[in-house]
Amino acid sequence: MKTITLCGSLKFQKEMMIVAEELALDGNCILTPTYPVMKNIEITEEQFEKLKEAHFKRIELSDAILVVNVNNYIGNSTNLEINYAKKLGKEIIYYTDLK
Repeated sequence: MKTITLCGSLKFQKEMMIVAEELALDGNCILTPTYPVMKNIEITEEQFEKLKEAHFKRIELSDAILVVNVNNYIGNSTNLEINYAKKLGKEIIYYTDLK
């Protein structure tokens, strides 16, 4: 069983959730970002930093990250996550390479 953290723009939340389910059904342990589901809530800068720290902790705990790069889009935050994973020597898998 491989532990994989999903990384990518939250505008691809639906795709990320589908990939998470597929990978879990294949026997992997999938760690995902915290998806925004509450409407009309404003996230403070402090809360945003806590979410970011938690996501980087997920990367630390993982064997690999899977970058959900729909149409090859990778934003600034995802680039930071990729570089962090590289620094830790994690395997990096790209969603576009899976197809």
